[in-house]
Amino acid sequence: MGQNYLDVKAKFIRGFSDKTRLQILECIKNGEKTVSQIVEELQGNQSNISQHLACLKGCGIIVGRQEGKYIYYSLRNEKIKEMLELFDEVLNQVQTEVAQCDSHLY
Repeated sequence: MGQNYLDVKAKFIRGFSDKTRLQILECIKNGEKTVSQIVEELQGNQSNISQHLACLKGCGIIVGRQEGKYIYYSLRNEKIKEMLELFDEVLNQVQTEVAQCDSHLY
């Protein structure tokens, strides 16, 4: 594994490392939604949500499909959904340690 590969891998993983982005991913995990639907469900700010959607799209985690004047966002594929479910599974096993961890840089 070369350094460049690890840099790209770290960028990809950072796509999952924000609370708002995780909320967006959970929101679209079971089906595509427009920005307006995501904003309404998360009770967020459209500008902020749009920036996070751009990040997720840029990281290859989600895709957008244009239909008329709307863009529908969804997970890139079933593997991303499986990864989110695996995160939940692993977190359930280590939740106490993670909650108590204060040694990581944020």
